[in-house]
Amino acid sequence: MADDSALALQSALVGWLKADTGVSALVSGRIYDEPPQDVVFPYVRIGNIDLSADRIGCFTDDDIKFSIECHSRPVNGRVEATRISAAVRTSLDDAALILPGFSVDWCDYLTQAVIRAADGKSYIATVAFEASIALAD
Repeated sequence: MADDSALALQSALVGWLKADTGVSALVSGRIYDEPPQDVVFPYVRIGNIDLSADRIGCFTDDDIKFSIECHSRPVNGRVEATRISAAVRTSLDDAALILPGFSVDWCDYLTQAVIRAADGKSYIATVAFEASIALAD
């Protein structure tokens, strides 16, 4: 069984960000769907993926809102998290993502926020995007 568009997007995002030299350099290639228990900071993690139908005439595309989390824990955590999020935004805004079995109509940056994590030591920058994905012809 083939992956649905959300799973295909998840896989494509990890690959895309690892291949982006700007993002990968800032996190030493630590880009995860699910980070390991003993994860080294800084790193990038795929956040929420929310799928909904976008009905256009007799066609239905998938409208996917998703987030990328940028985690940092040094003394200048907010600065580092913000720099990583800026690289993620540059990489993914209007990106020509490749998803097997699907075509990406567009991928657009929406918003971002940088907060101190609940542990009091880390910062998390969350960058939100929206993409329109259709089954390939």
